[in-house]
Amino acid sequence: MQLLAWLIVLLYLALAMGLGLFLTGRGSKSLVDFFVSGRSLPWWLAGTSMAATTFSIDTPLYIAGVVGSRGIAGNWEWWSFAVSHVILIYIFARLWRRSEIVTDAQLTEMRYGGNMAAILRGTKAFLFALPINCIGIGYAMLAMVKVVDALQLWQSLGIEPGENVKLFSVIGVSIFVLIYSGFSGLWGVVATDFFQFFLALFGAVVVAIFAVNSVGGIHELIPAVQQATDIDVLSFIPITGNFQWSDVAGITSTTFAAYVFVQWWSFRRSDGGGEFVQRLAAAKDEAEAEKSAWFFNILHYIVRTWPWVIVALVAIAIYPDLSDRELGYPKLMLDFLPTGLLGITVASLVAAFMSTVSTSINWGASYLTNDLYLRFFRPEATQSELVWAGRIASIVVTVLGGFAAFYATDIRTVFRLVIAVGTGPGLVLMLRWFWWRINAAAEFAAMLCGFMVGFLTSVVPILQAALPDFGMRLTVISAITAVVWITVMYLTPPESDETLDAFYTKIRPSAIGWQRQYQRTGIKPLQDLRLDVLKVLAALLLLFGAMFAIGGFLLLQPLTGWISLTMAVVGGFWLRWLSRQRILPTPRPGLDDEDLLR
Repeated sequence: MQLLAWLIVLLYLALAMGLGLFLTGRGSKSLVDFFVSGRSLPWWLAGTSMAATTFSIDTPLYIAGVVGSRGIAGNWEWWSFAVSHVILIYIFARLWRRSEIVTDAQLTEMRYGGNMAAILRGTKAFLFALPINCIGIGYAMLAMVKVVDALQLWQSLGIEPGENVKLFSVIGVSIFVLIYSGFSGLWGVVATDFFQFFLALFGAVVVAIFAVNSVGGIHELIPAVQQATDIDVLSFIPITGNFQWSDVAGITSTTFAAYVFVQWWSFRRSDGGGEFVQRLAAAKDEAEAEKSAWFFNILHYIVRTWPWVIVALVAIAIYPDLSDRELGYPKLMLDFLPTGLLGITVASLVAAFMSTVSTSINWGASYLTNDLYLRFFRPEATQSELVWAGRIASIVVTVLGGFAAFYATDIRTVFRLVIAVGTGPGLVLMLRWFWWRINAAAEFAAMLCGFMVGFLTSVVPILQAALPDFGMRLTVISAITAVVWITVMYLTPPESDETLDAFYTKIRPSAIGWQRQYQRTGIKPLQDLRLDVLKVLAALLLLFGAMFAIGGFLLLQPLTGWISLTMAVVGGFWLRWLSRQRILPTPRPGLDDEDLLR
């Protein structure tokens, strides 16, 4: 990079630091201010922050690797999560906001009681804050190292770095992020997220435009990319026009089926989870939480999918012999962007990296502070002490994430490991909101079993050989975990009536699985699950229809484009009609419809 590009990157870093430090006062008053912004985030800021969290520097590299090795259909590895994300909009967003928790681990002692609930909360907090979170930070740092290497950033300064120098430079940026996120808390994270997301999106679009122009336009790209591969790289789904599984698709039929029919409900974030819950809990009210979830889905799936995919396709056409497909994205930047735009685009990748790392730091620290330090070690701690505990916890998470980066080697492999170890408990996490019989022992068993089976089948050679197909591996993990938690649930007693009544009174979910609590308390549910499920179906038509319509027209697949557009229009009108409806819940004996409307 030349001097101008470096100056743009340094200017961006200075602005990010200044904004974060400016907001220090907002996050320093209390635990709630530090970790959930005093529950005052507007929907557009919370939704953008959720999207920025999932847009790290590793994301375009990961997609370049996925498309290069498995075709466009390989993106179902993350597209499938759109199902759970749409469910989040209409079924879980309001419930999370109504719970008024700081972390999702805190919900366990609201939903369950006794020692098992405390053990479950502490175990979840530890696993999410350190091993799982630090693995995520580690592979984000790995992606940053790859970008530093591919763009020859050190070499442009006349320095020939070793691998450790590159990694330490990335850890240095992470410490930079730690400074402003550690002082300002979630306010500093989401405010910088807003600018970082749109800068990162701008950078992705710029790379896509220059990449397509470099091959002579989209009409030249399509035949070139198909000729460069042995797989059906352009198919959105691995199904032929005769509705049969494609023999040349980039993913197997079992993997595709596992993505679409298993992964979204089996993964540990099936009801939201983690950083998303933190944003929903920080929203101004329930309606703002629901809108923020919708805004995230639009940005994450409809807006930014295709710039990444198009760049990945260009990389296949221009670098057909590239051994590491993940490097196609930064190589296109270096080869085809002019100096000024290269600086902006490098800054956009740094922004993507910083947004994810800042979120991971604050999120991990929230578990260590709220669910371990406050809950088990210093329940009498003052708000000032908790803020400082949060800052110290932020340092711990950053250091351990740096250590994890030394052991990460391949972004796609690490991403699949994260999915594998998180598969299994998702169904329990969804059912706990709607069925009184789910108990703490069942959730604890599902969490540990899913983690252990996912880890062992991913790292033990003999088990890897027995389950070489990733889709089959996910299915086996889900099945074994289900057998374990269902058995444990029926072998252990349910939660006490006092605990269940308190949860139902606080959350007021659909009464379908809470009839006993509904009859005992006489409190009407605030959720109409039947109507919400219909809204989910309509929203899925709208979301996937819009996403594939854009992709179909961009990639010169007009039939796909028109079918998808029709699907989106039907879904949109259906959703609009449903939003005007109100299906009354089943009344208790002695109540009529007028009572329910009061």
